[in-house]
Amino acid sequence: MKHTEERPYAMPEAAARKLIELAASIPPVQDGRIHIEKINAPFLYTLKGTGAEFGAGIDYAVKMDWLELHESGTYVRLLTSSDQLLD
Repeated sequence: MKHTEERPYAMPEAAARKLIELAASIPPVQDGRIHIEKINAPFLYTLKGTGAEFGAGIDYAVKMDWLELHESGTYVRLLTSSDQLLD
């Protein structure tokens, strides 16, 4: 019988908090924009999250008004202080 390990970002809130942490560590470009690939690549390749976990995390963060996702999907903006969310 094969047992699988529990995924750390399976819960949307956990994924969203990690995405906020990643976004807060990246210097924004004009108007506070953070290019989506700057948080996507570390989440998927360094942290070994899945695309579904990334999408659920982004959706959760947008729903909670932590992030603003541009309609094109190319960048996000932090809407609240990451220190408040990461406590």
